[in-house]
Amino acid sequence: MSDKVINISDKKDPLSVVEIEVKIRAECENIICFSTQAQEGMTLLKFEKELRKLLSHMGCLFIQLFLMSCHGRLDYSKWVNTGLYYFRKLPVSKTIKTVFGKVEYHRTYLVIKKKNKKGGFYPLDTILGITADGFSPWVMSQATRLATRVSFLTTVKIFGYFYGWSPSTESIQTLVLGLGRQAGGYMEIAVAPEGDSAVLIIEVDGKATPTATEEELEKRRKKRGKNKKGCCQRHRGKEKRKGKKRKRRKKGDKSKNGRSITIVVMYTLRRGSDGLLHGPINKIVWASYAPRQVILQWARRHATKRGFPPGSGKRIHIAIDGEPCLEKGLSVLFPEATFALDIIHVEEKLWKIGRTYYGEGSEKTEEWVEEMKTQLYGGRIKELLSQLREMLKQLSKRAERDKNKREILSAVIKYLDPRVHMMNYKQYLEEDLPIASGIVEGAARYVVGERMDCSGMRWVPGRAEALLHLRCVELNGDWDKFFDWAYQKWRNKLEKEEKVIIRTNELIELLKAA
Repeated sequence: MSDKVINISDKKDPLSVVEIEVKIRAECENIICFSTQAQEGMTLLKFEKELRKLLSHMGCLFIQLFLMSCHGRLDYSKWVNTGLYYFRKLPVSKTIKTVFGKVEYHRTYLVIKKKNKKGGFYPLDTILGITADGFSPWVMSQATRLATRVSFLTTVKIFGYFYGWSPSTESIQTLVLGLGRQAGGYMEIAVAPEGDSAVLIIEVDGKATPTATEEELEKRRKKRGKNKKGCCQRHRGKEKRKGKKRKRRKKGDKSKNGRSITIVVMYTLRRGSDGLLHGPINKIVWASYAPRQVILQWARRHATKRGFPPGSGKRIHIAIDGEPCLEKGLSVLFPEATFALDIIHVEEKLWKIGRTYYGEGSEKTEEWVEEMKTQLYGGRIKELLSQLREMLKQLSKRAERDKNKREILSAVIKYLDPRVHMMNYKQYLEEDLPIASGIVEGAARYVVGERMDCSGMRWVPGRAEALLHLRCVELNGDWDKFFDWAYQKWRNKLEKEEKVIIRTNELIELLKAA
């Protein structure tokens, strides 16, 4: 399905605008005849398939007409009259892959006259914003955007279903890597959303993706031998595995080899006439493989951009899980914020104690947990902790029957005790503020899990970072703004007579904390 060629001219010399117009008119007549004089017995299904091919061919002709018309109208005098350039004798052909197929056009090359400077540039490509990638900007946008939603292989198939051809998986990966390295810059300069309210909510969480080990990477880099002929895939695989022992994983070994991503979700809430906070408003998500402090510093900058700078006195509320480094890092950056420990995490720990004491699924367990939750939601956190400590005192330090209960109770007390200041649930509920980090946990699932934590996937962080950033841009609904911004940057470089190519295999260097 990849790189299908749609030939629109058998002529080696460039077609004139008039010749292309003649071909277009002939194609229009051909489509009209095909539609009105279809063969007897032709079904709508067959007609639609054939019509799509004819229209793709027509689309290529129209793009060629546009390109050659621009070539004919372009005034080269503003470059040649400077005395810095001279014409190459014959126009140079170029093939560009558009959504309709491959299109060939011709453009003039201007050579630099300076002795100490070699090369030149194509003014037509500069004016039209055509890079050296071999794809039209629209193809680059559509292919990379689709790759943020589905795997690279599925991107090739879906793109092919709709357009009749597709860039290869390798081309899409290099486009993602090239375009993705610009997403971070866009997020830094992007204008703050309009219509924000007076209460800012920040939720932070993490999720690991499967990462390729050095052993796996070394295996990928090896030159692949040729498949033996005259045998099926099944038996070639058996032959390849013969004599090789597969290493058995030890207990506790994890095959995922996960690398953590930090995810930030930020939005505002507006208090309505009913006294409740409504939203979320202008929700935005950003994530990175970089050290945690990097993404927290980004959250601080973005909050300032949205009108919540340090010392503003505006309400900032942060919901997180119990990870100490998150609360520690955020409290330095947001000293004026209130913090909520995700209440679902606390409830889970209470259920764990209940099951240990009274058994799985028993009525007594439910009654005990409900009693604890009443204290939790009622703002009696210290009373709840005192009760847990009293339960711990009543257990024997030597009896084996109490060992499991002691361990679980001790772990829960150790978890809750230093986080009491984040458990003002009664006050937060009265103010209608979030007491759980459900939105960021959902983001961990749909931003990371649904695209980057699928079966068989193994990522290199320097590559995955590009896709992760593009996926955030797409899910934030900013794709068109982002691509227009990136496209303008390419055009600015082209106007400076620089060669621009977006596709790259160069890994992204992860940012370090300031």
